[in-house]
Amino acid sequence: MSDDAMRQIEELRKQIDDIDREIVRKLNTRAELALKIRVFKAQSDLPLYDPGREENIFQKITTANNGPLYDDDLRGIYETILHTMKSLD
Repeated sequence: MSDDAMRQIEELRKQIDDIDREIVRKLNTRAELALKIRVFKAQSDLPLYDPGREENIFQKITTANNGPLYDDDLRGIYETILHTMKSLD
């Protein structure tokens, strides 16, 4: 592989690393907000789980998706995110 190709790969990997850091930061912010909502729900005797809200989230992400990820793949990613958010203490 040429030196130029290696430099380009390294630059692309650096961009991916930057995006990964941003994703982690955003996921932690999302978790903090979910925990705040949990407190309000508990104070208001509302159920923690809202299947309608989850379906709304899935609809929003598929509407926002312009690819190259498939909608089903994004849904799988978000199912994992939502499962993790529900398990927070």
